[in-house]
Amino acid sequence: MSTLPIVRVPFPHAHGLGSLLWRNAGFVLLVTGGAVLRVLAMLGFPPILWFTGDSYLYLTRTLRLTPSPSKTMGYPFLLKLLQPFHSLTLVAAVQHLMGLAIAVMIYALLRRARLPRWAAAALTVPVLYDAYQIELEQLLMAETLFTFLIMSAMTLMLWTGRRPAWSASAAGLTAGLLLGWAVLVRSAGAGALPVLLGCLVVRQVGWRACAAATAGCVLPLAGYAMWFHAHQGGYGLTSADGLYLWGRTTTFATCEKLDLPPEERGLCLKGPADGREAPGTIIWRKEAPPRRLPGGPITPDNNRLLRSFSIHAIESQPADYLSSVAAGIGMAVGPHRLRYPNPSTEALYHFPGRPHRFPPNRLLTGQLPGDAAHAYGRQNPSRVVEPWAGFLRAYQSRAFLPGPVLGLLFVVGAAGLFRRAGRAHRGAVLTAWSASVALLVFPIAVADFDYRYVLPVVPFTCLAAGLALAPRRRTAPAAPDPEPDPEPEAGADAEDEAAPPEQVRRGREVARAISRWWGSRGSLRRDSGRASAP
Repeated sequence: MSTLPIVRVPFPHAHGLGSLLWRNAGFVLLVTGGAVLRVLAMLGFPPILWFTGDSYLYLTRTLRLTPSPSKTMGYPFLLKLLQPFHSLTLVAAVQHLMGLAIAVMIYALLRRARLPRWAAAALTVPVLYDAYQIELEQLLMAETLFTFLIMSAMTLMLWTGRRPAWSASAAGLTAGLLLGWAVLVRSAGAGALPVLLGCLVVRQVGWRACAAATAGCVLPLAGYAMWFHAHQGGYGLTSADGLYLWGRTTTFATCEKLDLPPEERGLCLKGPADGREAPGTIIWRKEAPPRRLPGGPITPDNNRLLRSFSIHAIESQPADYLSSVAAGIGMAVGPHRLRYPNPSTEALYHFPGRPHRFPPNRLLTGQLPGDAAHAYGRQNPSRVVEPWAGFLRAYQSRAFLPGPVLGLLFVVGAAGLFRRAGRAHRGAVLTAWSASVALLVFPIAVADFDYRYVLPVVPFTCLAAGLALAPRRRTAPAAPDPEPDPEPEAGADAEDEAAPPEQVRRGREVARAISRWWGSRGSLRRDSGRASAP
């Protein structure tokens, strides 16, 4: 009894998950170590860490979801999605997973750019092992979600290839929606929005993709502005940008140098600008001039007044304004970590030695912060568990990205803009580097320097530096024309002679195509040159 022969077809690129992990074993080990540190953070500081003021506002607004006049509410949207689980531990776990995913996206983009595995893995270390990054992920704060959304959008933008028009448009729309949500999570993302959309135009990805990305950005922002109007009586994202910009001017504005209309004169601080408190501190002082405005500083009319004063101050003293912005950038890349904007605020970026204490008499949207924490999490909202907490405090004193190294990464990324490479490669470097610059400079320019604002910059700086160092793509030489088929030997193709001529011709064409596409058994698939085009 005869049996049919078994035909084995080799597929050289049919790799499984195990093979993928093995080939990237170095990066897998780094991610595993980063995951262990994040588990220790959850064990040492359950269920989550608190940032005085902002964490309270986010949580109370989540329980009564309405727009805030002082902050955009994109982060409470995530908290609302997780609210049915009633677990602040879950919130922290999701944020830690986002931190790991950011590192994975950086590595994937750098490997796609053909950077060696060891170099691509090394550039994820500041994201995976910086203790301040891990502490920020454990905080009930918006920065981790903000960074994750922008990195996800950038991955879609940079994962280039030959796509049909509908696929490029879908990717652009998705990236735009992610960027729009990022701006709602932190309004500082507004500075990166036009930069990233402009990079799409520079990279010439096509008008459909650019239009889809723009529409994706506009949709969530327009929807939020209408929601804000329904509750606050004016179109916008917040009513506090004037207050923050006024704080920026306090580092240099001098009444004697300003030509102000009468209604704005009362907003000017008296005395020399030297020696004043940091903007991030002075705007919350009860004696600050904006706090004396009827109705407070965060109303539509007073917001316009503060914005007008700030613009007049910047126009009158442009050099002093630029000097104050440069001073903030200098702190970001400086060798020493300062207790700025004040010691109590900077201390919140360190793993604490004792549980958080909620204010007993501070109402936000009609609720005490401690009551809101219990209502959302249904658990003790703050604990410090040894020895894990002590280990992380010691780890944080040594394991962080120094400012000069961050500055060096900026320089390397900038050098990649002038490197002789293809348009697509320079466009990718421009996208990552310009996003990192915008995310660093914009908050300093419109508010103040804060170490919390620097941490979201790090992943994009690492990505830009890696793309700048990636090797140029070599154009494969054209393959020679295939040799003509040899004449068949007599009697060798008896079955072909019996088959119809058209069937024989098609069979030979398929055989030649398979030979060109896959190569011989055990060889690597050839995907360049005319002879290997599918």
